[in-house]
Amino acid sequence: MSRLEAKKPPLFISEPLTKDAVSQSLSLLSGILKSCYGPAGRLKQLHNGMGGYVCTTSQSSAMLSRLSVSHPVLRVLTASVQNHVSRFSDCGLFTAILCCSLIENFKSLSVASCTVIKVSKHLLSLCMDYLKSEACGCRVSVDFSSVEILLCLVRSVLTSKPACMLNKPEVDHLTMLILKAFMFTVPCCVETNAVLGKCIIVPVKGRRVVDSTVLPGLLIETPEVQLAKPLPVKRTCSNMIKIALFCVSMSGDLFNPEEGTVTVHHGISLEMLELNQLLNVGKQLVNDEVGLVVCQKVIHPSLKQYLKENHVIAVDRAGLSLMEPLSRMTGSKPIASIHSLSPSCYGSLKDVCIESFASKHFVHLIPSDTVVCSLILCNRNETAWDELKRACETAEHVLQLTIKEPLALLGGGCTETHLASYIRHKSCSLSTSSFKDLDCSPAQYQLVADGFCRSLESVACSLNHDDGEILTDVVYGHCWFVPSGFPSVSNWSDLVSKCGCGINGNTENLNWRLLQGQFGCPVIQGCPKEPSVKVADFLTLDCFAAKCSGLQVALETANLILEISYVIEDQN
Repeated sequence: MSRLEAKKPPLFISEPLTKDAVSQSLSLLSGILKSCYGPAGRLKQLHNGMGGYVCTTSQSSAMLSRLSVSHPVLRVLTASVQNHVSRFSDCGLFTAILCCSLIENFKSLSVASCTVIKVSKHLLSLCMDYLKSEACGCRVSVDFSSVEILLCLVRSVLTSKPACMLNKPEVDHLTMLILKAFMFTVPCCVETNAVLGKCIIVPVKGRRVVDSTVLPGLLIETPEVQLAKPLPVKRTCSNMIKIALFCVSMSGDLFNPEEGTVTVHHGISLEMLELNQLLNVGKQLVNDEVGLVVCQKVIHPSLKQYLKENHVIAVDRAGLSLMEPLSRMTGSKPIASIHSLSPSCYGSLKDVCIESFASKHFVHLIPSDTVVCSLILCNRNETAWDELKRACETAEHVLQLTIKEPLALLGGGCTETHLASYIRHKSCSLSTSSFKDLDCSPAQYQLVADGFCRSLESVACSLNHDDGEILTDVVYGHCWFVPSGFPSVSNWSDLVSKCGCGINGNTENLNWRLLQGQFGCPVIQGCPKEPSVKVADFLTLDCFAAKCSGLQVALETANLILEISYVIEDQN
């Protein structure tokens, strides 16, 4: 008889943020995330203790899903960031770094947490109101009649992922391809409830990045296809190709015993009955002038041969992921049974042909109206390809979000430093009634505001990984990076040419100050209406919707963690 062990009482941990273990873990997590941030971010290799697949990345989506975070407080932080990334794809590191900095700065203040939370919410509302106002000096309107800003958005996403291992020609090539693929998914006829199409990424590993291309329609890999060009395919009288899409197995499999009992009379072959039913389906497809049959699962060889003899192309093993885009692209309805076949389920295609890339062969389905496209994505090895796939998906999502809200924020740390300067300016001119509404003193307000601004600026500082000085100007509040190796007493105007986002050049007296130095109360002017540089070549941009959400998530998560008084752990 096994010995019974007494149940242990739960462990109560009061004021978890005051514990050294939590502070050290938070500092460690913050350091890991900061070291990954931006185009010059350092890569991380993640794998479990048992070995297996090694992930090389600097992207938050890949890191946070693989990092083992044990403390409940940090799990709240990582869960919030992962939820943000699942909704917006971009600005995950920004959100996580800002949240860590806010917690570290706020908990060091000699101000009650309830006061910190009230004031920080007020500061967040100031930021959001400013970002959404026409007077905002760190946002750019996106004009969809020109591709320049859109190219900047995509290029900024790609260049911020160093594990993709891309050089400038490769970045330029992929930027054009991603934008072209996105344009394919935008419907030509705009309706009240217009829905964007879909871009399917087709992997080709071990090839040059510049071999990547985008094609309208869908590619289905098929090793068995005969490479006859053109394909002998049956067409309707209107020169279209009728397509039938099956989401049920057509392999002639017998019933699953778990589905029930089947009584079979002597001399009856279930295999032949199933095959005859499949051939009857084939005859109906031929009579209905179907030219292409696509099956999610397997098609019986005899049915394939029969269809081929009647100039019907049969493609099987298409997979579940292609069913929805295939249905949408062709207008066909997936057929779920071989015992009931309705002609209303058929769709249509403009053409079908064979495409070959590397050692792979594909059936290329070309629609009349392109809302689905295929991006053949190449990279040198599997690790770089995996990272590039995530980057391309993020860039596509950023473009989709930009259609809904045609704005972008300046990147390269400029939005963070600009917002910090704006908040300092606003906090210097706050009315007495505002302090009463917030139930705080002017000194408390200034302390929280300073911590908030230092947190924003710490995100901008995280972009610098080479120990150079970081400046901000008091005219536009933008971020400027000085190359390493120069003393702090240098003439800054001789060392910088463009701000972090690239919109401002060093063409006027901007009154520099070190970002890590003492903070004054600078007067902010708006960014120039006409950039002095060519936008398409130099501007670094961030997704407006993703960054605004990241700002809100970071502050709300930091406030939530500051409010945690107890952690209760079950020890059994």
